[in-house]
Amino acid sequence: MAEDLTILHTENKADQYRSLIPQIEALLYGETDLVANMANMVAALKEQFKWFWVGFYLVKDNELVLGPFQGPVACTRIGPGKGVCGASWQQKQTLIVPDVEAFPGHIACSSLSRSEIVVPLFSDGEVVAVLDVDSELLDQFDDTDKQNLEQLVKLLRF
Repeated sequence: MAEDLTILHTENKADQYRSLIPQIEALLYGETDLVANMANMVAALKEQFKWFWVGFYLVKDNELVLGPFQGPVACTRIGPGKGVCGASWQQKQTLIVPDVEAFPGHIACSSLSRSEIVVPLFSDGEVVAVLDVDSELLDQFDDTDKQNLEQLVKLLRF
């Protein structure tokens, strides 16, 4: 029974992304301002999935600096390799963390965050930003999130 619920949850999540991606594409269409597009993307994701925190960190002067986000106040600057965001930036890959307390060096901007996914954004092969999503639930993120969030961030132009 629990397995059936997991399958149903995953299919439902995939359906939500299939519905949401065209809406985000329409929001971004014709708009050239990066900050405006990031702001609309995080708002749409937060509204759709009700995640605890959704936002971007931009690479500036060898640090990740807080960009547009939805949720409670957040860490402003993150160094390379620090926390999940810094690790994703340094490794140049999406990281899914089922339990943030088990992640070495996790930066706890909020003790309510329990799981996390971080997706890097690339320009000319270099990471220029990361999309950070936190949930109050353990093991919230999976390959469905990874695939769809990676597709979404490619819509942003640097």
